[in-house]
Amino acid sequence: MDNRTIYAVYGKSGFGREVMPIIAEQFCDEQDSVTLFLDDEKTDEVVNGHSVWTFDELEAHSSLKKRSVIAIADGKVRERLATRCAAANIGCMSVVATNHVRMDNCMVGEGAIFCPFTTLTSNIVIGVHFQCNIYSYIAHDCVIGDFVTFAPGVKCNGNVHIEDHAYIGTGAILKQGTSDMPLRIGRGAVVGMGAVVTKDVAPGAIVVGNPARPLAK
Repeated sequence: MDNRTIYAVYGKSGFGREVMPIIAEQFCDEQDSVTLFLDDEKTDEVVNGHSVWTFDELEAHSSLKKRSVIAIADGKVRERLATRCAAANIGCMSVVATNHVRMDNCMVGEGAIFCPFTTLTSNIVIGVHFQCNIYSYIAHDCVIGDFVTFAPGVKCNGNVHIEDHAYIGTGAILKQGTSDMPLRIGRGAVVGMGAVVTKDVAPGAIVVGNPARPLAK
């Protein structure tokens, strides 16, 4: 039996390659560990010095200490892969850059990714498998659901509620709500790159522009 801990990044695309150095830094003091990428297709490829395994190879490996993080932007895909990992007894891990700032009374679910230069201020609740890309922040009294994705540079101001599977695009600005009337982003909604959201976004809607409006079909 292999006693090493295996840390796997599910996804070897651009975001996965950005997440891997954070893992190497976070767990650099562990002597008996291996870091690798997971991909759904068999390959002998080495990416940035790390081997690429299939999910089946990881599942079959004799180590009892296997942990993964899912570096894929699509929240629905993340949910499917998280369920797959759990069924195979592959634990999930959160990945947090050393210069991530987290202030007071923030509750974050498992499987999160916080890239460099991200910030949580105070009194924030975040669900499982959240992704917070570089230079994004979340201000006070926000509630974020499960499998939500923040692209780079998202500005989420106070009293915003974001439901499961929402995607907030690069550079989007979410206007501050109030304690009795938070700004709401519905389940599965997509906020486009650079959008300025001043009103609630309906579940499943796609909004773009300044101020953000539903995308014309």
